[in-house]
Amino acid sequence: MKKFVFACLILPLISCQGERKASIPLARVPAQNTLKYAKGFSIDKSNSGITTIKITSPWPNAESAFTYALVPRDILVSVQLNKEDYDAIVTVPVERIVVTSTTHIPALEALGVDESLIAFPDTKYISSEKTRMRIDSGGIKELGNNQSLNTEMVIELQPDLVVGFSINSQNKIYETIQRSNIPVVYNGDWTEETPLGKAEWIKFFAPFFQKEKVADRIFDAIENSYLDAKSLAKSAAIKPKVLSGALYKDVWYTPGGKSWAAQFLKDANARYIWEATPETGSLSLSWEAVLEAGQHSDFWIGPAQFTSYKNLEDGSLHYKQFDAYKNKKVFTFAKTEGATGGLLYYELAPHRPDLVLKDLIHIFHPDLLPDYQPYFFKPLD
Repeated sequence: MKKFVFACLILPLISCQGERKASIPLARVPAQNTLKYAKGFSIDKSNSGITTIKITSPWPNAESAFTYALVPRDILVSVQLNKEDYDAIVTVPVERIVVTSTTHIPALEALGVDESLIAFPDTKYISSEKTRMRIDSGGIKELGNNQSLNTEMVIELQPDLVVGFSINSQNKIYETIQRSNIPVVYNGDWTEETPLGKAEWIKFFAPFFQKEKVADRIFDAIENSYLDAKSLAKSAAIKPKVLSGALYKDVWYTPGGKSWAAQFLKDANARYIWEATPETGSLSLSWEAVLEAGQHSDFWIGPAQFTSYKNLEDGSLHYKQFDAYKNKKVFTFAKTEGATGGLLYYELAPHRPDLVLKDLIHIFHPDLLPDYQPYFFKPLD
C-alpha cells in the first residue's frame, strides 16, 4: 500500500541547483541518440569526445537543471574542465555503479552492463531474476533505503558513479557522497508523462557505458512494438469505458487525465472516465464521485494492492456497487511479484511500455490479440 500511495501522491517540489555552462568552448556535434519523446534530459557531444548530459526534470517542477560532463578514460589526462561549471564530472566507461530505483535495473540489463551494479538500497524490491541471483550471491550490497542510505558503505565501495533518485531538492545524503569525490547524477525517468518518454531514458544510461548505439537499437525496437500495438488498437470497433484506482482510507486515488497511466488507456483505445482532467499525476476523489462517474464502467484497471475480489470486498463494501466488480472485469498488476515481493510492474513497465499496452489491448479487445499472454495485468482471483 505504501508503494501505491507514494506513486499517487508525489507532490511538486523545487530544486536548489543552478544551471551551468561549460568553462571552455567546445564545438558541438549532434548526439548519436536523438531524443524523440523524453522531455526531462538532453544529450550533447563535443568534437573532443566529451558528452554533456543535462537533467532538466530531476523531480516535478524543478526550476533548475543539473549538468554532467562524461569524459572518456582514454582522453582524461588531456582534458581540462572547470569543476565549478558541472554538477559532476564522470569518467567513462563506468565500471562500478550504484543505482537507487528499481526502474534503473532493466536499463542496465538491456545494455548488458548489469554486472557493473555493486550496491542498491532496498534490494528486496528488485524483481529481476537475473539481478536477484547476484544479490543472493553477495555481488550486490544492501544499502538500506533511499531516505537513510548507508553513505559509509557507499564511500567504502568507491563506485565510479551513483545514480540518484529524489522527489525534491533536500538531498544531504547525496551531497555527502559527492564530497567524498564520488560523482552523483540524478535520474528523473519517473517524471516523464508519456510511456515512450519514460522508456527513452535508456539513452540516459547509455553514454556512461559508451553504449549509445546499443541503446538506440533497443529503444527503436520498443518504440516500433508500441506504435504497432497502438495502431492495432485503433481498429477495434468498441471503445470500452474504464475505471482505475482504489480507496485509501476515505480518498480514491486515480490517475489524472494527462498522466502516464491514462495515456496507456487512451492508446489502448479505451475511454477512461477521467480522461478530460488536466492533471499529470493523481486525482484525489471521494468514492461518491467515482461511483457516479464510473459505476457502469466496463473494466476496472489497477485497483491498488488488491489481488482478489474477496480482498476488494474486505477493503470496502462500496466496491461491490461497480459493474466491473459484479461482472468480474477487474485487472491488477499486483499479482506479478518478484521472489521477495517486489512488483515487476514498478520495475519493468517504464522500460517496456509496449508490454503494458499489449496487456491492456488483450483485456479490452481480446479478439485483436487472441493468443497473447498478459505480462503485468492479470484478472483478480
